Amino acid sequence: MAAIKQFQVTFDCADPERVARFWCEVLGYVAPPPPEGFATWDAYNDSLPPERRNAGFACSDPTGAGPRLYFQRVPEGKVAKNRVHLDVRVGTGLVGEERLAALEAECARLVPLGAVRGQLLLADEENESCLNMQDVEGNEFCLD
Repeated sequence: MAAIKQFQVTFDCADPERVARFWCEVLGYVAPPPPEGFATWDAYNDSLPPERRNAGFACSDPTGAGPRLYFQRVPEGKVAKNRVHLDVRVGTGLVGEERLAALEAECARLVPLGAVRGQLLLADEENESCLNMQDVEGNEFCLD
């Protein structure tokens, strides 16, 4: 059996394009161009029946190294903590005050984009410091 090496991460959300564009800014990802025959995504969405407008949106790593992210509209809102979350690795290899400074700098960049700061978890005997955050629809992620 062949080993699977590629995967995509799918987010349930209320506004797929808004959440996707937030994650493009966080990760340096890019949105795909609008479908052939349409100058913009708005023009494409306007061509769809109302129930299909903004039903999904994707973004991907322009280098091809990271997974594709897909955002799908669902009718229900978020009601509990995510069972899976993304760790945005901004402090890899850093420790102590240097790591905390990197986490805080990235938090300061993301809050104006709509992210919400959560709890700072300080290093202990097993783990380095990380900072809990939420995206524009309340999905948890960590600055790690």
